[in-house]
Amino acid sequence: MNKPTPLSGFPEFLPSQRTVEREVIATLSHTFELHGFGNIETRAVEPMDQLLRKGDTSKEVYVLKRLQEQDESRDKGMGLHFDLTVPFARYVLENAGKLEFPFRRYQIQKVWRGERPQEGRFREFAQADIDIVGRDTLPFHHDVEVARVMLEALGRLTFLPGFTLQVNNRKLIQGFYAGLGAPDVEETMRLIDKLDKMPADEVGKLLVSEAGLSDEQAAKCLELATITATDDSFVEKVRALGVESELLEEGLSELATLITATAPLNTDSVRVVADLSIARGLDYYTGTVFETRLDGYESLGSICSGGRYDALASDGKTTYPGVGISLGVSRVLVPLVAKGVLDGNRKVPSTVLVAVADEESRAEADSAAQQLRAHNVACEVSPNAAKFGKQIRFAERRGIPYVLFATEGGYEIKDIRTGDQVPADPATWTPQNESDLKPQVVANNEEKK
Repeated sequence: MNKPTPLSGFPEFLPSQRTVEREVIATLSHTFELHGFGNIETRAVEPMDQLLRKGDTSKEVYVLKRLQEQDESRDKGMGLHFDLTVPFARYVLENAGKLEFPFRRYQIQKVWRGERPQEGRFREFAQADIDIVGRDTLPFHHDVEVARVMLEALGRLTFLPGFTLQVNNRKLIQGFYAGLGAPDVEETMRLIDKLDKMPADEVGKLLVSEAGLSDEQAAKCLELATITATDDSFVEKVRALGVESELLEEGLSELATLITATAPLNTDSVRVVADLSIARGLDYYTGTVFETRLDGYESLGSICSGGRYDALASDGKTTYPGVGISLGVSRVLVPLVAKGVLDGNRKVPSTVLVAVADEESRAEADSAAQQLRAHNVACEVSPNAAKFGKQIRFAERRGIPYVLFATEGGYEIKDIRTGDQVPADPATWTPQNESDLKPQVVANNEEKK
């Protein structure tokens, strides 16, 4: 068999790199559960009519088909989910009678998307979502809550670069465009959403040619999109543009409330900004919208996005409004790991290598290892009875910090990083530094660029 060629868009981690991903997932899960979010996992497959019902996603869906299916039509209606929102909406409808509302869930799972692979964009990747869903109504304070929860979760990932959470409100921009007299509000919003990919003057031309705006209206829309603020000062800046509508005022009020409520979470590495250029392209957002940029990696685009959707799930009788936010776990980690910015400090989970003096004493080494494991110290026994120097180098290559030796006077343990060697009882020994009990994430910011 020839050496296999890696599949583009399907990233895999080495064991030390997987330490980073596992730590991120554990930290996110812990934070979400601290806020009362329950964990679910949905199936990988959804009916095609469900996958295609929101937005232009047909080019992104991988169709599931059995290779030797005789009836070509049987598997035609199934595909792999391309996000976690569509399966979650189905899950809510399917289990509505068994769920307590407002239903708070988090979900960390792989998704599949037929995109052209590039930095930060993959065909198979992990996402971490939180959502709060109500039955018929969902108070606005939940919009504030999901923002605060995700900010706290990201803030706990201290090895990541800093980030900026950009927040807007669809009511604000829709109300502004309607009050301005835009003939096609949805098209105007769709074109404004291109501002992070196209120059403003090009977007302005499209607003005139495709959305039917006058030059003056297009200029006002672009001016609105330039407004940013870390406090509620954006409200007066918007009003100064001279556009009035009831929906605009509702959006201004909601956004000001969210920005004010999240202001205490601002730090040197965590920033929340009202950014009126943010629109989000998906058509189910109806209020708050979120995007997030990672410091130094703005080219990745938004790494954490979401918003309010008042009618994502409905069975015709009951509507289930919700608000949520999704972190692209792979989108953040794969580029940082590939650049050497993040890695684990060892290749194996073992804290201790139990040395073997000779093959006749391997049983004693195995017994010592079991004593260590009995009180949750991860360890492994040396694969051979080589000279102790070679066994120490074996531990070094794997990143194992300690080696346990049997001596005439009992066991001794050596910290191979410092050279310190002290007597140790395998039945009770633990490292002085608790962080040595498991692999740790290390950040090398000098490699960042």
